Amino acid sequence: MTPCRTLRWLGFFLVLAMVGCAELLPRSRGETVSRWESFEAARAGIEAIVPYRTTKADLAAQGLDARDPSVTLLSHVDIAVRFPIGGVLKAEEVDPGIRDCMKRGKLCDGYLINVRHIHRDRVGNYWADVFNFKRETRISGWSFTALVLFVDDLAVYAVYGGQPNILEAEVSRNPLGPLQGWGERLGASIPMPW
Repeated sequence: MTPCRTLRWLGFFLVLAMVGCAELLPRSRGETVSRWESFEAARAGIEAIVPYRTTKADLAAQGLDARDPSVTLLSHVDIAVRFPIGGVLKAEEVDPGIRDCMKRGKLCDGYLINVRHIHRDRVGNYWADVFNFKRETRISGWSFTALVLFVDDLAVYAVYGGQPNILEAEVSRNPLGPLQGWGERLGASIPMPW
């Protein structure tokens, strides 16, 4: 093979490697397993709860019950801590559903719902990332929280919140690249005489 032909092949492989490098950057995804695929779907699910009419069985038929990984069960004590009626809040200042829940004691329980769909994608220059000179991470997704209170398996209160659109960027720069922090690593590997 002639030197010209070898250089052409080498150039071809370099160009090929440079074109696909961005696809080699790490990506990760963190999700709470849930029946909801979007913030809007989660909001609609909670807004469909009609206080004093919707039951736990109704919610279970829609796929929202204690077996859902996004649900944390709350006891009447957990709820009382969240709504300190008589201390900071006066009974007449809170929603009637919360008031009824507090009056019923052990017959009151609740669901605390937390759903997160987060994607972390490294973007930018492949070689700067690989050699640790500059790493850029784009974080996107959504998060949703809701609280549903029950008295005798009847939903008496529902409220939701969260972030419908998460979009963040993280950038870390290391001017020395792979040598950044070498002094700390070297010091940790050398045994001290004392």
